[in-house]
Amino acid sequence: QVQLVESGGGLVQPGGSLRLSCAASRFTLDYYAIGWFRQAPGKEREGVSCISSSGASTYYADSVKGRVTISRDNAKNTVYLQVNSLKPEDTAVYYCAARRLLCSHYYTDYNYWGQGTQVTVSS
Repeated sequence: QVQLVESGGGLVQPGGSLRLSCAASRFTLDYYAIGWFRQAPGKEREGVSCISSSGASTYYADSVKGRVTISRDNAKNTVYLQVNSLKPEDTAVYYCAARRLLCSHYYTDYNYWGQGTQVTVSS
């Protein structure tokens, strides 16, 4: 069974940083684009970032541009999301998702999802 597992979330003060990880098991990420999405209570799921299967293309939501870096290490079968200068409005459950080859802005285009990791930004 294909599985994605997120980790790295937690409670952080405003201005702090986190590195979220998305690790795959039972399949290789080499041919999959990985998207990061987030969902805050009472809000719709929002795309944060995406990296194509080759790593050649990356995308960032305007709300995080300049603060977030997505990267992948296919040897470790893991994708990372570095989030800096965290703001209270970044508080949400962060999910990673996989689809073949290319990124999509639409979360319905992704085939596999992790269980999510909570990020809380608060003083």
